[in-house]
Amino acid sequence: MSRKPGIAIIGGGWAGLAAAVRATQAGKSVTLFEMAGHLGGRARGVTVGMRDLDNGQHILIGAYTRTLDLMRSVGVDIDTVLHRQPLELRYPDGRGLRMPTGHPIMAFVRGVAGCKGWGMRERSAVLRAAGLWWAAGFRCPPGTTVAQLCAKLPPAVRELLIDPLCVAALNTPAEHASAQVLLTVLRDALFSGNGSADLLLPKRPLDALLPHPAHAWLQAKGARLLFNRRVQTLQSIDSGWKVDGEAFAQVVLACTPTEAAKLAQPHAAGWAARAQTLTYEPIITVYLYCPGAKLPSPMMALVESSTAPAQFAFDHGALGASPGVFAFVVSGARRWADAGLEATGRAVRLQALASFAQGTWAKGAGAPEVLKVLVEKRATFRCTPTLDRPPAAVAPGLVAAGDYVAGPYPATLEGAVRAGEAAVRLLAEHASAPPKPAPGPLSAPLSAPLPVPVASPTVNANP
Repeated sequence: MSRKPGIAIIGGGWAGLAAAVRATQAGKSVTLFEMAGHLGGRARGVTVGMRDLDNGQHILIGAYTRTLDLMRSVGVDIDTVLHRQPLELRYPDGRGLRMPTGHPIMAFVRGVAGCKGWGMRERSAVLRAAGLWWAAGFRCPPGTTVAQLCAKLPPAVRELLIDPLCVAALNTPAEHASAQVLLTVLRDALFSGNGSADLLLPKRPLDALLPHPAHAWLQAKGARLLFNRRVQTLQSIDSGWKVDGEAFAQVVLACTPTEAAKLAQPHAAGWAARAQTLTYEPIITVYLYCPGAKLPSPMMALVESSTAPAQFAFDHGALGASPGVFAFVVSGARRWADAGLEATGRAVRLQALASFAQGTWAKGAGAPEVLKVLVEKRATFRCTPTLDRPPAAVAPGLVAAGDYVAGPYPATLEGAVRAGEAAVRLLAEHASAPPKPAPGPLSAPLSAPLPVPVASPTVNANP
């Protein structure tokens, strides 16, 4: 049977899967090209020995409304695959903040008031700063870094709250990170609604959260999924586009910014140049194995130092996944990536022994061993105050989808999903728009950027 030219989606990460599912639901004929042999992109499962782990430890939060809706759309039981708990930044020495349930403003006040490790000075400083940010509409002067924004806060506040939230949300150290993006994250995650700041920790490998269910759902709906297909050519034709010689009405570039820029270059050189200016921060996940050991909480915050790389630790056994397996996450990991994975693994193992010496590894559990060290060298774009991200619109009938496209939020799973959904909406709006007259001397070119829908609240999923 002949197929009516439909939508080609280049890339099967979370943005591409979101675009494929939503386009299929809209009745479009969808063909998805994936250069790898699996779906999921940077947020996928891997096999280490006989264990199913993840390419990097990810989390979700309650504000990830579009991601949760997408998972439900492809048949995922949210309660089965995710462990929900209030936001908690708990440290091994007992310090830290825990957000209780209830109205977000009151929950924040109660959480700050009960934060262990802070005195009245620190609590008052946090509440005063939050009040000033609220009064200013969570806006700050352009070019401000997180370190500059929080320079007057007490050191204990920066150590226990600001720095870990910054590196978790933006994957960029505070001295280089965009204060405006962090303020947007704080506003929408902490103050947007009941449960928006809740932690949703995966109880299953990432493949079970979206890639595998979406694969089965798309196949059942008749979408074409082409694996191990790295797209080589993108050609503009009168009726749309040709992807490696096959005609499509519209195309979504849901691949990496580098691949998208390469394909878009002949058609939108300016867009491609902006995509190529992005710089990146790595994330390293060190998996430790220690049978019989367990952490005081499924997710623990850690104090980073020159010899202690990780900012967070996760107990997979406490999440009902792999008992004895622990994931230690190093965000903003450029220096440790340069030091090498073996050196990072050793440093994290020593950090674990020092952090949890009392009652975790010591009571008959033995010492932890390094199971695997995984690095995602281009985990997220480097979220700096002067960052110029490319728009979603590339050319008529050609849009980009990914957590890197222009928007007020950092690179996250939610950002990727929303970008995929926005790309499908943008193509629908472009297809339904009346034809424009030929451009005259003062007319805008047809490749002028289309309006980009504003994303909704999100924070980074990969601390």
